[in-house]
Amino acid sequence: MATEPAPPGTPGRIGLALAGGGFMGAAYELGALCALAEAIDGLDLTQLDAYVGVSAGAFIAAGLVNGVSPHRMVRMFVEDDDAETAFDPALMLRPAYREWRRALRAAPSGVSASVGAGLNEALLGPQAAFWRAVERGLRMLPNGLVDGSPAERKLAHLLTQPGRTNDFRHTRAPLRIVATDIDSGDPVEFGAPGYDHIPISRAAIASSAVPGLFAPVRIGARHYLDGALNKTVHASVPLEYGVGLVLCVNPLVPYYAGHAGARRVSRSGISTVMAQTIRTAIRSRMTVGLAKYRVTHPGSDVVLFEPRRDDADTFFTNIFSLSSRRRLCEHAYLATRADLLARQAELDPVLRRHGLSINAAVLRHPARRLVRELRTDAHARLTRTGAALDRLGRTLDDLDRAIEIVSTRRAGTVG
Repeated sequence: MATEPAPPGTPGRIGLALAGGGFMGAAYELGALCALAEAIDGLDLTQLDAYVGVSAGAFIAAGLVNGVSPHRMVRMFVEDDDAETAFDPALMLRPAYREWRRALRAAPSGVSASVGAGLNEALLGPQAAFWRAVERGLRMLPNGLVDGSPAERKLAHLLTQPGRTNDFRHTRAPLRIVATDIDSGDPVEFGAPGYDHIPISRAAIASSAVPGLFAPVRIGARHYLDGALNKTVHASVPLEYGVGLVLCVNPLVPYYAGHAGARRVSRSGISTVMAQTIRTAIRSRMTVGLAKYRVTHPGSDVVLFEPRRDDADTFFTNIFSLSSRRRLCEHAYLATRADLLARQAELDPVLRRHGLSINAAVLRHPARRLVRELRTDAHARLTRTGAALDRLGRTLDDLDRAIEIVSTRRAGTVG
């Protein structure tokens, strides 16, 4: 069961705050979390004292609090090798038929009203009439294009397996998933008192509902959208629960084309320009929030992990390509290892206050691949025997990796 709040800034109590970023963000966060789990001695991401997730981070936080390791989630969400646990984004999304039907039913009357209004507005001039017609046309569009119900059902299935729970009230540690009440603009912490009866899977899909793309998610009499509309990582949630250290992972940073020949956002299409705009606003807001925590919670430490500003591999990733998700997860894993090594002198004193330390021997040791190469043996994917052998191979790979990390740590301690 979830534990009670502790005094503010309690040393040794550790929380995790995961930002959003869609399927791309999930792949990056999992790679980064695997690097942290391997290289920080004393850190078990499934045994922390508080968790908060927004959007894609909500899915990962729900898995971690249920004892699913980040390495296991890489197998489930990124490698997509097991039909039982596969979480392919292209298969998880379907058109929001209800929203489209509602829009189509209203279309005839809307068109009729628009024609009548257009005749009257034509007297105002062609430009004014055109833009008012565009405005009326936008009102007739559905509230969202995509329905996230398949993803919700998949997550619910995964969280109701033996040893896991889809109930906030039964988690081992506090879990909060933040969404935005679209009719008030206020953030709502699912899992908090009064909102803890909502299934975790329902809260996660509400937190992930990107405005304009996903239809608002109805919970009770209210409708909810993306939890990142108010804050980026919501690190204040575990801080209010008394943790002394919050580890934050944010995959959304604005891209900086800082060298000659670098790919330019301004030449990459409207969707890329919009992504850059959103990331710039998110990163600026998060910078203000992190500075505020130093004032409101002076006894606590907040450590942030995110991509470099010039990281084109992360910014320009195609989220619906399986190979791209695998490459991004691997890239995040290696980039976070390099970041830990570069920031060791800065981070080690902070981590040691909470019983953790960076293991430089693990970081300097040649990294084993985190994500397996794309399979080429189609027959192995289709037969039960092939699938079983593949799962066995992945399990042995994980065991081999764990043994190698332990051996490296011991060798580093002896040295």
